[in-house]
Amino acid sequence: MREGSLEAPIRHPLDWRSADFYDDAKLDAEMRRVFDICHTCRRCFNLCDSFPRLFDLIDESKSGELDTVASADFKKVVDACTLCDMCFMSKCPYVPPHEFNIDFPHLILRYRAVEAKKNGVPAVDRALADTDRYGKWATLISGAANWATRRDNTTMRGLEEKVAGVDRNAELPKYASKTLEAQATANPPMRDESAPAKARKAVLYATCYGDYNDTSIGMSALTVLAKNGVETKVVHPACCGMPKLEQGMLDDVAEAARKIAAAFAPYIDQGYDIVAPVPSCALMLKFEWPLILPEDQSVKRLAEATFDLSEYVVDIARKEGLAEGMTPLDGGVAFHVSCHSRAQNIGQKGAELLALIPEADVAVVERCSGHGGAWGYKKGNFETAMKVGKPAARQLQNADKKHVVSECPLAGLHIEQEIETLGGETPKPERVGHPIVLMARAYGMASS
Repeated sequence: MREGSLEAPIRHPLDWRSADFYDDAKLDAEMRRVFDICHTCRRCFNLCDSFPRLFDLIDESKSGELDTVASADFKKVVDACTLCDMCFMSKCPYVPPHEFNIDFPHLILRYRAVEAKKNGVPAVDRALADTDRYGKWATLISGAANWATRRDNTTMRGLEEKVAGVDRNAELPKYASKTLEAQATANPPMRDESAPAKARKAVLYATCYGDYNDTSIGMSALTVLAKNGVETKVVHPACCGMPKLEQGMLDDVAEAARKIAAAFAPYIDQGYDIVAPVPSCALMLKFEWPLILPEDQSVKRLAEATFDLSEYVVDIARKEGLAEGMTPLDGGVAFHVSCHSRAQNIGQKGAELLALIPEADVAVVERCSGHGGAWGYKKGNFETAMKVGKPAARQLQNADKKHVVSECPLAGLHIEQEIETLGGETPKPERVGHPIVLMARAYGMASS
């Protein structure tokens, strides 16, 4: 038997449509097998709160081993997992192809899928995961929606905490008054048909956050791609399903995968690349969907055609070269590498993008923000999210740069709030939604 693995991690398709996947006894046996291996290794103790909870359960048990830990207590470990994938990608020496075949995040996903099938998903969690439904109406009443979710609106935030379980102290995303699709239609950037990447065609997958919340990311992407000659369209068939994946709602995720793959298929046939500006969404299209629907050829083709936004711009720079005209960026950038950027296994493409800006002064921080999507907003999780992300926030603050940015906009928002709590004399950096926003500024094309 080999001790650890030097090979690249691989993932197996999820057998979520088989009866065995939902068998309580078989799930418990697999939980115990994996948790016992985790217990004997403990290399992942400092990644998130799941592993300290697991090790505390074992250390405080009667025997000091897993055999005297009640299966009911496993839920405490499951509830702390944000599906960031960092244990699988960067820490665990026993991931496949190692014979131990450890995939901790997908084991947690299986547990949640079993719970969802057996008990249903609570109405509040189901509602929070329906980002398309609420995004559509919230943009129509963005003024009222943003007023109701402000941190200083103590009355409304107290009510939201009580009804929806959203911590009153968590900074929540604001809603745009017009969707990205509407803005792109009303004000399309002028494409330079003589630019280096004039032969490229791309569909910008708007994503829920990019369409309904921070449209500056998508509009900046459109301006940069147009400047470089790329013919670009904005399309948002539906949410990628990441919020529902976190709840174990695999049927819903599969339905979204089929719908979006079908919507993008005609574009892929015409030679368009698919570009996702949010790392979690890119991860879903590239990696999670093909594991959920491995037999679906449309899903497979979409995965092969999909780029993360930073990855795509860096690819243009390497193959065609970027259009001239960028001016130096004033003040430097503290760049946070998000977990779902790392999980794509493409390298630090956001940092590479920033380095393309003249005289860029980039400090890279590769630590977890602690947020974990909707998980970090919830009462009972928010304080843990702040604790886990504090080291990243401290490093970003101490970098003493004018700007701070993460490719994950939710992580960036959370980091901004964490930096607020640090105090000190260092001026607070300006948070921007994505590295592409700074590149657009360097081109002299500010986006709102």
